[in-house]
Amino acid sequence: MNRPDAETRVEQLRAQLQQANHRYYVLDDPEISDAEYDRLMRELEALEAEYPDLVTPTSPTQRVSGAPAEKFEKVVHRIPLLSLNNAFSDEEIAEFDERVRKLTGAQVVDYVCEAKLDGLAVELCYEGGAFVKGSTRGDGEVGENITANLRTIRGVPLKLTPADGVALPPYLEVRGEVFIKKKDFAKLNAQREQQGEPLYINPRNTAAGSLRQLDARMTASRPLSILFYEVGVVDGRTFARHWDKLDLLKALGFPVNPDNARARGLDEVRAQHQRFLQKRHDLPYEIDGMVVKADDEDLRRRVGQVSKSPRWAIAYKFPPEEETTQVLKIDVQVGRTGALTPVAFLKPVHVGGVTVSRATLHNEDELRRKDVREGDWVFIRRAGDVIPEIVKVVESRRVGEEKEFVFPKTCPACGAPAVRDPEGAITRCTGDSCPVQLQRYLRHFASRAAMDMDGLGVELCAQLVETGLVKNFADLYRLTLEQLVELERMGEKSAQNLLAAIQRTKQTTLRRFLYALGIRHVGEATARALAEHFKAVPPLLDAPVDEITRVKDVGPEVAKAIRAYFDKPRNREVVQQLLELGVTPAPPEESKGGPFTGKTVVLTGTLAGMSREQAKEEVERRGGKVSGSVSRKTDYLVAGEDSGSKLKKAGELGVKVLDEAAFLALLGPR
Repeated sequence: MNRPDAETRVEQLRAQLQQANHRYYVLDDPEISDAEYDRLMRELEALEAEYPDLVTPTSPTQRVSGAPAEKFEKVVHRIPLLSLNNAFSDEEIAEFDERVRKLTGAQVVDYVCEAKLDGLAVELCYEGGAFVKGSTRGDGEVGENITANLRTIRGVPLKLTPADGVALPPYLEVRGEVFIKKKDFAKLNAQREQQGEPLYINPRNTAAGSLRQLDARMTASRPLSILFYEVGVVDGRTFARHWDKLDLLKALGFPVNPDNARARGLDEVRAQHQRFLQKRHDLPYEIDGMVVKADDEDLRRRVGQVSKSPRWAIAYKFPPEEETTQVLKIDVQVGRTGALTPVAFLKPVHVGGVTVSRATLHNEDELRRKDVREGDWVFIRRAGDVIPEIVKVVESRRVGEEKEFVFPKTCPACGAPAVRDPEGAITRCTGDSCPVQLQRYLRHFASRAAMDMDGLGVELCAQLVETGLVKNFADLYRLTLEQLVELERMGEKSAQNLLAAIQRTKQTTLRRFLYALGIRHVGEATARALAEHFKAVPPLLDAPVDEITRVKDVGPEVAKAIRAYFDKPRNREVVQQLLELGVTPAPPEESKGGPFTGKTVVLTGTLAGMSREQAKEEVERRGGKVSGSVSRKTDYLVAGEDSGSKLKKAGELGVKVLDEAAFLALLGPR
């Protein structure tokens, strides 16, 4: 075939394949067989191989292309991908509707009701109708670039073909949910079982893991689907209603959930919730509730958002589901602080959209109170994203062969004596070199709020401990390239990146350093208070208990735990080694002073302009103290949206109340 004819045929084949994809993945109404589809694809591949200059990024053959990525680049979302607050009851959804009406003065609000898919939120960007970039939600502000992986999903249009009368936007951002259908998940696990591979636990985690593969070929091997539900930045278009956005998405060829519905007022929202609840098990995908969104775009802008959640939308969750299953085994897990937690390993059962195979029993007292035994049949409950729990034992199904669990007297990981807290229900390992504790301590040490060592995850911490390369925190700073490249799944580039990340953490703050040590009872707030009081590490190392108790919000028990930590020679030696290796914890910045100097402030309700933690930091930077309760010693109560009992008590005590505007004015420039 000569080149002009080849060029014409290539365009014809691409149009046919794109139409076939649209009918199969969007309309669920295929018009050609799989064999015919494969024949057309092979013909296109052959022509593109013969004429490589005809290959384009939007060709159906390019859904999987390129070498595996070394890491995901960061993507800043132009419009944040907000998370949703939850409503678990009829009363809570009524309160949501009342708040929206109160904020807008509307008598009745028009809503759009959409199935809450159990998947992973993504954003896709199109320029001139071509898919150019895709990313995960991430933290809402910044996600990860997964363009190559999203290309592999057949429901993702690589090139938009709008219907008649619909102009193609020069630039368009759309949001969607990636998931795995029930039948595809069952088929995938059946294949893995035949191949002798471990089964996937649930569709959501499998979908999320598939999207975060560095090799797009791995993503392409997973049966991912996608439905689109939102338009972000779009050039040349404005919308009066959310429903108009959904119409545009459908017109441009994006798969949109056909079960979406409009509801006028609260009663119709409730009716839609019942509709979704009744048909949830008949749907081809897992859902755990219904998303309720205000339809009017102007109303959305007026209502706004709080922190990272919109005021105009909410996830109306389904009631918790319960299932019966059998306890196969009871074992204990060792936590970072040595706490031994009993865990029930269950015969896998599907509850609330996921496959549950274990549940925590919290502590020995809880185990005894519920009288859970190996072999028992039990009720399992899961609501939304809540960790599954054993509700009760089905005693009528006992046959006399069930085994009571004997709580261990020694740590199962290291064999050291396990001792129960004198005034608590927790039993702890007393070993100083427990490998499981060390793994968890390392992960805490490297976490974002602590030393923030990018790349040091759970599996790598386990490898470092198991190979003996790391026996304490200081050993992290002694790691070499030669040592790291010998580890499983650790390439030279990854090893270099990890070493660089570790070296960067040598310049840290005293607050981060103290929090990273994992001292019992010392969270971020206590670490900050210790840093502000002692200014450096050496004064704290030998501080007596009575001096530690002079630190704000540090009581006698916490002070004893801090003193006990530094009294252990092993801990003191590790801290000293860290300092000698160049870790330099900087003292906290001096407070700016101002109207909050020496004042006690209580925060209540929700602020639109900042999170509660940000507000607390701003007050503390200006010399103030933030308390959790209102008393006669309180100087200011900062009252945000939906303030409750604290506002009433402040009025009774005559405490000065600041609304958000007055609070921001007192803060001044930030």
